[in-house]
Amino acid sequence: MQAYVIRIHWGAMLRTVIVSALLVAALAYTLQPLTTATAAGNWGLGFGQEGQPPTGNAGSAELLQNDAYYIGDTAQKTLYLTFDAGYENGYTATILDTLKKQKVPATFFVVGHYIESAPDLVRRMVDEGHLVGNHTDHHYDMSKISNFEAFSQEIAVLEQKYEAVIGKPMPKLYRPPQGKYNEQNLQFAKRLGYHTFFWSLAYVDWYVDDQPTAEQAFAKLIPRVHNGAILLLHSTSATNAQILDELLTRYKEMGYTFGKLTDLYQTKKQPASTDADCFFIT
Repeated sequence: MQAYVIRIHWGAMLRTVIVSALLVAALAYTLQPLTTATAAGNWGLGFGQEGQPPTGNAGSAELLQNDAYYIGDTAQKTLYLTFDAGYENGYTATILDTLKKQKVPATFFVVGHYIESAPDLVRRMVDEGHLVGNHTDHHYDMSKISNFEAFSQEIAVLEQKYEAVIGKPMPKLYRPPQGKYNEQNLQFAKRLGYHTFFWSLAYVDWYVDDQPTAEQAFAKLIPRVHNGAILLLHSTSATNAQILDELLTRYKEMGYTFGKLTDLYQTKKQPASTDADCFFIT
């Protein structure tokens, strides 16, 4: 009788161990981070050989599933110039003067404060043929927003401010603030009819009190330019205002032309994948 009872206890313990192991395995599985590159994070690039497209932390084909882009057609010597505009500090008029002189189109991704504080500049952007895109109303970290209504509110309020100034709907171009995003954000933007745009060329130009020299800017922006590049600059940068004329001239001398971001999806061309072109570097 005593041996029988012991066997019963061992069997119960074995079942408990097995069940516990299965629960731990299931919990571990659910806690695993998503391996999809677009699951979450900050947009980042890895550059390899000079003049060649960089890799992104998500590939062109993967992004395209959610109407998102970071690069254009790498078989074409076309560049796409964009500016993020969080506020106005006196340099945008000079930038617009240069763009007009060079006959180069650009896209300005603006926030709510910019439209409210500099409506005349927003009107000038549109009047001179540039695109104005949605950088959200408050420039929040949108990757922390998992509710569609909250996400769409940040987009819709900016649309309303734009339409109040311009008198027509805002182009459906979206850039995640700070490059922070997740796949759900991209799906939300697509659901709202937007195309999301990251970038394949940028440099550290956003610290207004620690601006790079012209030489430092050219050292990043010339060797790393590549076919199909979506170039991100900040309109708050004194250096950008200073170098833009020469930068555009040098790009033209290298054989590049300039397109609009809308060309990337209105022509229905899928960007060439560059996932295996380069290696990440620090």
